[in-house]
Amino acid sequence: MSSTRARIAIDAMGGDHAPADIVAGALMAQEKWDVEVLLVGDPDQIEAALKHHHSKLPLSQIIPAEGMIEMHEEALSALKRKPKASINVAMNLVRQKKADAVVSAGHSGAAMASALLRLGRLPGIDRPAIGAVLPTMKPDSPVLVLDVGANVDCRPKFLEQFAVMGSIYSRYVLGTSEPKVGLLNIGEESCKGNDLAIRTYQLLENHPEIAFNGNAEGRDVLTGKFDVIVCDGFVGNVLLKFAEGVGEAVLQMLKEELTSGLQAKLGTTLLKPSLMRFKQRVDHVEHGGALLLGVAGVCIISHGSSKAATIANAVRLAKEAIDNQVLERIQSQYQKHPQPDEKVISG
Repeated sequence: MSSTRARIAIDAMGGDHAPADIVAGALMAQEKWDVEVLLVGDPDQIEAALKHHHSKLPLSQIIPAEGMIEMHEEALSALKRKPKASINVAMNLVRQKKADAVVSAGHSGAAMASALLRLGRLPGIDRPAIGAVLPTMKPDSPVLVLDVGANVDCRPKFLEQFAVMGSIYSRYVLGTSEPKVGLLNIGEESCKGNDLAIRTYQLLENHPEIAFNGNAEGRDVLTGKFDVIVCDGFVGNVLLKFAEGVGEAVLQMLKEELTSGLQAKLGTTLLKPSLMRFKQRVDHVEHGGALLLGVAGVCIISHGSSKAATIANAVRLAKEAIDNQVLERIQSQYQKHPQPDEKVISG
């Protein structure tokens, strides 16, 4: 690397508000988090966005790319058809050690597929997982849910690996001393759930490297009872979208109720600091995005509707993963403790 600062490659063309808000968020992050951003995409559009924000970057920080993966395109075929698309170029920068991480608010399927094709999986990991951080009823005690979309169909062994990776991330990035792991299920009893849940339970309760606290029901997700919750990507994605919807609905309902009438408006003024803190706890903007765990590089996948503040926080997530050596810790875990085949444990 030419700099001691973390270098973050940002897909400037990905997302509903690209490139304007992506560039704005990158500039915000570079100033706030002391990182070096590499803006990947159409140089003319990037330059126009920089000019709009009265900013300028060295040419070395603007990396040309040709086109992008559109949201309606099938990820794998589009990546092969567009080898110089912005997400491919960004991933190549990490592979070539010219960047330490990638941030993208574009096509999430394309980001994951490009990471697998260009970076590959960490040794010992069968499937990567997208980990999303959600707020809980306990202040400063978020819960990490994975997978939230990378793997629709899973085997017990995959969920076991998600639990290990999630525990490492929770411990070293979120600061949880001994992360409590839960398996998302329809009941607390070990015999509940489908075949995947029952067999995964057996793997997790016998695992020496995680603190397994049993099944987590849907109502447990936001209580703070668990620090890491594992599930397949189909269920996890539904859960994530539902949680985002609930947060937005609660904020909207509070706004409507607290601003109806003069007396309420006066009360809202007094409550404003508390309401702002509440918004920070439930708004996905504050979290920046989700880390793609299990690939041989740091990759943050942000919401497609991400604006500047979200992108800045996504860069912060990337920097935290780099500073805390998440990839190295996961790799070390599997080198020291090779995982037994799931059939041996589950029978």
